[in-house]
Amino acid sequence: MSRADEIFIGNCKDIIENGVWDTDCAVRPRWEDGTPAHTVKKFGIVNRYDLREEFPILTIRRCYLKSCINELLWIWQKKSNNIHDLNSHIWDSWADENGSIGKAYGYQLAKKAIYREGEFDQVDRVLYDLKHNPTSRRILTNIYNFEDLHEMHLYPCAYSMTFNVSGKVLNGILNQRSNDMLTANNWNVAQYAILLIMFAQASGLQAGELVHVIADAHIYDRHVPIVKEIMKNPPKKAPRLVVDESVTDFYAFTADSFRLEDYDYTPFEGKIPVAI
Repeated sequence: MSRADEIFIGNCKDIIENGVWDTDCAVRPRWEDGTPAHTVKKFGIVNRYDLREEFPILTIRRCYLKSCINELLWIWQKKSNNIHDLNSHIWDSWADENGSIGKAYGYQLAKKAIYREGEFDQVDRVLYDLKHNPTSRRILTNIYNFEDLHEMHLYPCAYSMTFNVSGKVLNGILNQRSNDMLTANNWNVAQYAILLIMFAQASGLQAGELVHVIADAHIYDRHVPIVKEIMKNPPKKAPRLVVDESVTDFYAFTADSFRLEDYDYTPFEGKIPVAI
C-alpha cells in the first residue's frame, strides 16, 4: 500500500468519525449556487513522509503530478501572482480582470530583503543558505505577510516551509493553516515533496522527510460522500519517481524533469465541486 494512501485514509476516517462540524456557524466559503459550504474538521494533524522510501502520491485516486508541478513552479520559480503565467485554470476564481491574485504567493517569495551577505528574495536566500550555511536553523520561507493580507485575493493556505539539513539529508516542514482534504491534501503533499527534491538536488543533498503540519484539516459537506467512495478503492503500490539528475540549477527544473514509473491508480470520473 502507498504510504500516502494509508495516511490519507486514516486522516479522512478520523475527520468523518471524530471531527467537529461548523454547521451552526456562519462561514465565509460558498458553493457555486450560493449555499454556505460547511465542513467537518480536525485540528492539528501532523503527517510524515520519508521521500527516501517512496514518493507520496495517492493511488486510490489519481493525482495529476504535472499540474501540481506547474503550479509549484509558477509560485516558486516564476514567483508570479498572475494566472497568465500559469498553465492551468485552477486560480481563475481568485484572479481579477488583469489575471492578478493580488500580493499573494509568488509575489511574497519575490520580495527582497537586505542581509549582511547581500540582497536576496526568499527562494534565493534558501538556496544560498543550503550551500553556505547548511547547519543554520534559520532556513525558512513565510508568505503570510500581515501587512499585505488586505491586498491578497486569497490568504495563503500553505504559508511556510522550514528546511533543516541533517548530515547530507534535507528535511522540510510544510505549515498549512487550512487544508481541503479532497481537493488539495495530496496535491500539496506531492508539490512540496517535489519542492524538497528540487532544493536538495540543487544543493548537493538528498531529500529526506517532509513533515506536513495542518492546523485545520477539513472535508466539505458536499465532499463527504465522494471521500467515502474514494476510501473504498483498493490502495496500490506507490509509483517510482524518476528525476532528471542532470539538473542542478533550481531554476532549470521543468515539469518534464519529473516522471512517474508504474503509477497504477483507480480512475475517478466524478465532478468535485469547489467552494469559493
